[in-house]
Amino acid sequence: MSTMPATHGHNEACCNIPPVVSTGYSPKGSYEEVDGLKTYVTGPADAAKGIVVIYDIFGYFDQTVQGADILATSHHQKYKVFIPDWFKGEPSPIEWYPPNTPEKQKNLGAFFGKNPPGGVASKLPEFVKALEAKNPSIKSWGILGYCWGGKIVSLVTSSDTNPFSVGAECHPAMVDPKEAETIKVPLILLASKEEPDDKVKHFEANLKGAKHVETFKDQVHGWMAARADLSDARVKEEYARGYKTVLDFFAKNWS
Repeated sequence: MSTMPATHGHNEACCNIPPVVSTGYSPKGSYEEVDGLKTYVTGPADAAKGIVVIYDIFGYFDQTVQGADILATSHHQKYKVFIPDWFKGEPSPIEWYPPNTPEKQKNLGAFFGKNPPGGVASKLPEFVKALEAKNPSIKSWGILGYCWGGKIVSLVTSSDTNPFSVGAECHPAMVDPKEAETIKVPLILLASKEEPDDKVKHFEANLKGAKHVETFKDQVHGWMAARADLSDARVKEEYARGYKTVLDFFAKNWS
């Protein structure tokens, strides 16, 4: 069982999600270089907690950047949020998804071969050290990953060098229940209708610490990041609820 109730419209006074912008979003943050990587940075300069966001394979989409701004501005707890550009300006074209032709499948296969999740997971401890050097007020770190980034969250939070105190996986790719057995921090996983239900349930059962696992049954893989069609009222509603659910979990389980 989840440690939080998975109820629609779950609400807490501490969170106040701003109105979600459907098109033409204007970012609240700016880009800096951190450890050699272009990094989107948003949130208050004096924050004592930082969140590293691992984008999906499509990189800096407005929906993903808006999500980082929501995390940084919607809670009484101050968070500074960072999205490093692991793809160095070469994300996957969104036209490759869904991979419903042999050519798209080949292209995506090559992309994942060039950008394996384990490679990024192994670099995150050093990246966090670089963040700490530039942001000495931050004393504790959380991580949130979408799709491809969700896999990275599993890998790094189950490693011996994990620098994070809490984790979030939003519509994660390649869900592996075995990895949940060794995750060392409180974890929230929000699944879409497209993640395998049996693997999601098995993953939840294997988590040993504080957890919240919920499936947004009418949302597609990517609804909280690049594939969010925010012109659709229902997607917009569940996009906002997803971020609110993550913030509520962080508030309760990140000491």
